[in-house]
Amino acid sequence: MAKLDGAKVAVIGGASGVGFAVAAAAIEAGAHVVVGSSQSARIEAAAEKLGPGAKGVAVDVRDEASVAAFFEAAGPFDHLVFTAGDWGHMFGATRDLDVEASKARMEVRFWGAARAAKYATRQISKDGSITLTGGMLAHRPIPGAPLTTASAHTTEGLAIGLARDLAPVRVNAVCLGLILSEQVLNWGEAMIKGFTANLPLPRGGTVEEAAEAYLYLMRATYVTGQVVRVDGGGSLV
Repeated sequence: MAKLDGAKVAVIGGASGVGFAVAAAAIEAGAHVVVGSSQSARIEAAAEKLGPGAKGVAVDVRDEASVAAFFEAAGPFDHLVFTAGDWGHMFGATRDLDVEASKARMEVRFWGAARAAKYATRQISKDGSITLTGGMLAHRPIPGAPLTTASAHTTEGLAIGLARDLAPVRVNAVCLGLILSEQVLNWGEAMIKGFTANLPLPRGGTVEEAAEAYLYLMRATYVTGQVVRVDGGGSLV
């Protein structure tokens, strides 16, 4: 496997949660990191917390000009990790869905990832990698979440398509189960247990555990077009 020492990693969605954990792990592995988020105050705080190996750049992945400016500011780099996501408007019975509001989530998770890939090609090294982020609802749908399931599928489909189109740049996706990010921890212990009690590993994963999958995909130079599941065995039950 390739080493990350001296590599440059761009993490869009790096101000918190899994993205921040990926940035921290990459720095620990010797990489330099550019973290992007739509909230300037949060991205500045994240960069400061990450230390001298990190640089923060504001980016709104819903705005193509903002995405272009992010990669221009980042300059040449080796790896892109995309963990940005909108948590709203995707759950509820089909008959009650607010379809217009639900489009906002797709703007970030799917179209935002597509915009990032488009402009990453201007700066990424030919032996670099792009890693997108999906979720286990793509494979284990639940009632009340049809658009969330569809959104997760589109992310994986985009990764596979990009792997063919951008080769030899490698493109993969990480499929996350229940990861104990700040947002999930706000659900409370009872709800979290309801989602994890029947798993082979009956708990939520830590953001640090999730980050290991992204580092693997950055380092694994003969892996492309793949989806790595980090789900505590959720795909087995």
